[in-house]
Amino acid sequence: MSEDLSTVQHLLNTIPQQGTVTWIGLSPARRAPINEVEHATIQVGTGLDGDRHASSGRGKRQVTLIQAEHLDAIRSMAGLDALTPADLRRNVVVSGLNLLALKNKTFRLGTAVLEYTGPCDPCSRMEETLGTGGFNAMRGHGGITTRVLEAGEVRIGDKVIAIVGPSTPGKLA
Repeated sequence: MSEDLSTVQHLLNTIPQQGTVTWIGLSPARRAPINEVEHATIQVGTGLDGDRHASSGRGKRQVTLIQAEHLDAIRSMAGLDALTPADLRRNVVVSGLNLLALKNKTFRLGTAVLEYTGPCDPCSRMEETLGTGGFNAMRGHGGITTRVLEAGEVRIGDKVIAIVGPSTPGKLA
């Protein structure tokens, strides 16, 4: 019997798009300005070298990603004339791939392998950074959180590619 190619499960597991890394940022300390970098090293169990969250080894939020396509939506909903990726305090900006398609998936980010751990919900800091309404402008557009499964490097221009197959979070296909 052939597989029904129109099932929701099949569609959820079919991710032909590849994203492209357009920006990388590191937070050296709490409330410190984000440092924009061209490349970063990603470590298992912690995240990006040089990012304050890496030192804590916080399990589900080792690397955060946000879609480039959402930056303009957030800027518009917050009523801003300009918005930079550093304003949003995420680690990696990706274009060309719906990051929510990575839910319950593992994927390559440069040479590292990460797993989706959840949405990256906005915090109250967005009210300070973006102004009144900044928190709500980011709701549903804050990106995703991930855990590192295999160490590697990420550079501007690297691809983000879903690992498709009979994998489950924490295991590679």
